[in-house]
Formats: sequence, C-alpha cells, structure tokens
Amino acid sequence: LELAKLWPDIKVTGEACPMWVPLVENEEYDSPGADYFVRQRIENLLRRDPLIDNVILGCTHYPLLLGKIRQYMPESVHIIEQGHYVAQSLKDYLHRHPEMRERLTEGGSARFLTTELAEAFQQKATIFMGEELEAERVQL
Repeated sequence: LELAKLWPDIKVTGEACPMWVPLVENEEYDSPGADYFVRQRIENLLRRDPLIDNVILGCTHYPLLLGKIRQYMPESVHIIEQGHYVAQSLKDYLHRHPEMRERLTEGGSARFLTTELAEAFQQKATIFMGEELEAERVQL
C-alpha cells in the first residue's frame, strides 16, 4: 500500500515463503532442502509475474538465503534487503525527533535474554550478528 501511494502505477506481486524461516532457524539455509524451497518460491513468483524487476526481501531471516535467492533469480532482477533501509529509516526518525535521540545512550552494552537454551540461542544469534555473543536463559 505504501508503494502504491508513492508510485500509483507500480505493480506489486507478493509471494509467501513459509518454509524459508524454518530453514534459517534450523540452520539448513545451505542445504538441498533450501535449494528446493527457494527455487520453488522463485519459480512460482516468476510464473505469476515474469516482468519482475525488483524483489524486496521482507524478513530479517531472508538475507541468510541470499546466495540461494541470487542463484535462482534472473540477474536482471534487483534484490533489496530490508536491513539497510530499516537502519536508514531509524536514523531519519531520530534526526526528525531529537527528543528521542536524547533519551538514547551511546557506547552502551547489550544483554541477550532467551527462553530457550542459551547455547542454542547463542549459536543462532551468532549467524545473524556475525559475531559471538553471550546469552542468558530466563524463565517467564
């Protein structure tokens, strides 16, 4: 809807990819199963709209499948990852709302709490964060 407001003539085609998140969360994003499910969804999308020129990865998990996505997506299709745009949007928001920026601390620390086994969380989080981190298990 937001895209249609900005560009009324744009055509948006959505494609649900329900198996992609479990592939990432179960660390199978580089498996034959990932090949199958990524290829399946991309082929379906391109069948429905062969003129696609841009694809927006609408989930934080999907960048871990980026290699597979590029493998099956035509080279002419521009793939847009959301992470950069979310960060830029936050930066713009904080610029427009200095009262919020003033409430933030810089150079702080991060504490990771999880309801699952801390070791399992740490392993998955390391994949997303690109660095090792410590997690603490909590009971709710």
